[in-house]
Amino acid sequence: MASVKLSLLAAAALLASPAIAQAPAPPYKTLKGNPTEGAKVFAQCRACHVTDKGVNRVGPSLHGIVGRRAGTVPGFNYSKANRESGVSWTEETLYVYLENPRKFMPGTKMAFAGLRSPQQRADLIAYLKQFR
Repeated sequence: MASVKLSLLAAAALLASPAIAQAPAPPYKTLKGNPTEGAKVFAQCRACHVTDKGVNRVGPSLHGIVGRRAGTVPGFNYSKANRESGVSWTEETLYVYLENPRKFMPGTKMAFAGLRSPQQRADLIAYLKQFR
């Protein structure tokens, strides 16, 4: 039993070491998003968002999100952080934002923790690009 404990402790120490740190996400431009897979990823977003133009829920409509300035959907009450961010939702910006929305935009009302998978983020963006 002592050797098992030691092995677990050694494994934990190795995982925590900088040498085995998680590799950075690949750049967005190196990924090819799949809108069909993105529709599946969007299921996580449906609790708060829709892609219907002019329809806001807990979150704003995501119709036309790609290329739009943050905080500009009519009729939605954005956080000050979002309204005043100056962010334009390019594909690359969405890719970074979707990994960790609160880290990207401190003060946002968005409660979603984010998508860690680079491919899921690329797929979701490919899906959202269809709604222009």
